[in-house]
Amino acid sequence: MDYEEIRRCLADCRFTDHARREMETEPLGVIRVDEVLGALEVGEIIEEYPEDKPYPSCLLLGRTAEGRPLHIVCAPIPVEGRLVIITTYQADPARWDPEFRRRRTP
Repeated sequence: MDYEEIRRCLADCRFTDHARREMETEPLGVIRVDEVLGALEVGEIIEEYPEDKPYPSCLLLGRTAEGRPLHIVCAPIPVEGRLVIITTYQADPARWDPEFRRRRTP
């Protein structure tokens, strides 16, 4: 998956109901839409899920303007020029390495 493809689709960014619920109930503080969009502007792909249905998706790591680390699962749909935000959450240091790029092993 190409990050430029994700950036091209940002103009038509849609949030699933699941993503909105997760943003509103995030234990470490509500996640605002502008925080997600800002994190997407400067993010990087850390995992890819090519077998996801109905569209391949990926996990992005981005940071808000305040430095808050967000993980965003999204699916770019280039033929429609749309980006679907499947879920987003603040990366938990107990579950991720210090850079929030790799999951900690139990």
